[in-house]
Amino acid sequence: MEAWLEHLLSLLSLPQFGLSTVFVVSFVSATLLPMGSEPAVFGLIKLNPEMFWPAILVATVGNTLGGGLTWWMGFGAEKAYERVTHHAPEGRALGWLRRFGPKACLLSWLPVVGDPLCGVAGWLRLPFWPCLAYMAIGKFLRYLTMTAALLWVWPA
Repeated sequence: MEAWLEHLLSLLSLPQFGLSTVFVVSFVSATLLPMGSEPAVFGLIKLNPEMFWPAILVATVGNTLGGGLTWWMGFGAEKAYERVTHHAPEGRALGWLRRFGPKACLLSWLPVVGDPLCGVAGWLRLPFWPCLAYMAIGKFLRYLTMTAALLWVWPA
């Protein structure tokens, strides 16, 4: 398994593939897999400063689509849960998310809780397109802020 992952990472090496690597890494990191996409985005921009806006936009699209996939996984998991248990789950956190609705997906950029939040939004059957829009806004602002801050801290 480790050799496969190493081979995949070598195929997607930044200098050779650039934006496609940023897209794939951003997409995968938005699922429940524990990895971050910021180093890939920062690395590409550090090597190619003229790619700042394209890299931010591609990372946002990839990460948002990954969040959308997580939303659908949560939607499917909820259906399976109800089929097995024959009742809907309830809890304090679920009530909080239900109260805020799709706007809670603005927090999808947060480390550790952001990706599961997308899945819980699907679990609660919050409207998909508004959730996706709020995910995109949050993720765009995260990439913009973090990358600009890193470039300011480590100038060329």
